[in-house]
Amino acid sequence: MLIKVFKKLANADLVVAGIALISIIIFTFFSVIMRYFVNRPVHWGEEFQLLCMLIIALFGAGAAFRTASHVAIDVIVDLFPWKAQRFISITVYLISMIIMGYFFIQGTAFVRQMIATGRVTDILRIPFSLIYSAFPIGCALIIVNYSVVTFFKYIKPGGKEVFE
Repeated sequence: MLIKVFKKLANADLVVAGIALISIIIFTFFSVIMRYFVNRPVHWGEEFQLLCMLIIALFGAGAAFRTASHVAIDVIVDLFPWKAQRFISITVYLISMIIMGYFFIQGTAFVRQMIATGRVTDILRIPFSLIYSAFPIGCALIIVNYSVVTFFKYIKPGGKEVFE
């Protein structure tokens, strides 16, 4: 049951990041046309671009951990026997989980602070809590994706059908 749900939601972060990337590209092109050829700059563009960049970076990071597309230097680790590679990888995973857990807790506290203060962007009036909620959501996606990848690669090898 859980594997079926995971399969259906597995690429949702990638889809959201892709939509944000396409949106920022189209908007930036539109903004340049408006500024230099129509002489009517889009004043709210920076707020929209901030939201898109946060979504691209944080949701894309979760997808990168799931697909092992993030930057990794495994040359030295690959020289070790399998048990040492497993030990090093699980140790790195645990350290990463502590850091991501800390970021998740701090990001959630920051979002709660933005909700309490009711701050909104100047032009579009988007609540900052909505914009910055991408941070704890991105951390949660990284935690889930990295945990699943580590589990099926080092703890229960051969269970990669979850990603297919």
